[in-house]
Amino acid sequence: MPNLKIAFILNVFPALSETFILNQITGLLDLGHEVDIFTIYRGNSRKVQEEIKIYNLLSRTHYPKMPTIKSWHNLKIISLIISNFHKNPGSIFRTLTVLKYRRDALGLKLLPVCFAHFRRNIYDIIHCHYGPNGNLGVLLKELGVIRGKVIATFHGYDIRRGLKHGQGIYYPIRTKGDLILSISKFNRMQLEKLGFDTSKIADHPVGIDLEKFPLLWQNRNALSQREPTKILTVARLVREKGLEYGIKSIKVLLKNNPNLHVQYNIIGNGILQEQLKECVTKLGLNGIVKFLGEMDQTGVSKQMQEAHIFLLPSIEEALPVALMEAQATGLPVVATDVGGVSEVVTDGRSGYIVPAKNPLAIASKLEYLIENPGIWPEMGNYGRRIIEDKHDIKILNKRLEEIYYDLIRDNRTIPEEIN
Repeated sequence: MPNLKIAFILNVFPALSETFILNQITGLLDLGHEVDIFTIYRGNSRKVQEEIKIYNLLSRTHYPKMPTIKSWHNLKIISLIISNFHKNPGSIFRTLTVLKYRRDALGLKLLPVCFAHFRRNIYDIIHCHYGPNGNLGVLLKELGVIRGKVIATFHGYDIRRGLKHGQGIYYPIRTKGDLILSISKFNRMQLEKLGFDTSKIADHPVGIDLEKFPLLWQNRNALSQREPTKILTVARLVREKGLEYGIKSIKVLLKNNPNLHVQYNIIGNGILQEQLKECVTKLGLNGIVKFLGEMDQTGVSKQMQEAHIFLLPSIEEALPVALMEAQATGLPVVATDVGGVSEVVTDGRSGYIVPAKNPLAIASKLEYLIENPGIWPEMGNYGRRIIEDKHDIKILNKRLEEIYYDLIRDNRTIPEEIN
């Protein structure tokens, strides 16, 4: 099969936390395809994953080259739309009506650079991550500046937004998109609730690079009495990650076991950082709970190798990559029963699934794991097999390539889902 020309439309690039997108891009490059990246916001290019430099991805990335647009009424955008209006006025009116909703309008910031670039290039695949960017991809196609199959991968916040505001906000991608990728069975159910045609939904989970997260139980020393049990969380410091409940669970754990020696490390950054630090101080957990900031995959992997238990106390999730990384490394996990968590964690085998917003339940399972370190290797090995079977990025990228080819051939037969 010929190599493909693929454009990714993203919210932010580079983004330290979105390794699931980065792994797709680098995997497709490894398979010999051409990739361009279009993004609404420029990420922090000083602190990035090493692949950004190895693959020279910033040279492939296109950013808006104009002042911040606060409204879709911007005259430059309007002039671009008017000049293309004759091509399909009805569709453009419908698209703009839908794009007036909240954050979808932010995508219009990217229109000028897309107009300039797409006049010179034709793509086989336009892969949009997150629903609003799917709307933008369809808009570009409706305006006649883009040619190719438009695919949208839905994740977490975009589905929650659709359920909150109604299926109308995704009218463009729902009616004009060529294919929708669902990262989990949970997400598929939500997409169906939003009115997406089931024949246009393909199941394609996100994955991780197993070489970056090797199984290390055979190299770990037994936990000594002097060493604290290290509990680790990797998450953005935002409401949906439920970190306040994770912190409160440590308080419950120590209240029930005053002589217990534990350390709770949190990797990540976000708007709730100061609020969470205040919570730690209020609960008297300074020195026990530590915020380690953002880290690249190498740093995260190193911390996982040094940890003993992984905790993800989320109150909302799609398909958490951090759980994949933890289980690939061999950590037993405690995670809350939200979103697609049960598709990654096997309760009682690779870890424990507990109710969300329940520090008592979290503390109970943490206590059990701490008291029974003998079961850690077995849980770790089981978790590793789950990730090897279902979330190996190399296998998933080959499957994504097959999805692209089938779509270009107008073949609706989706490659068999990885079991």
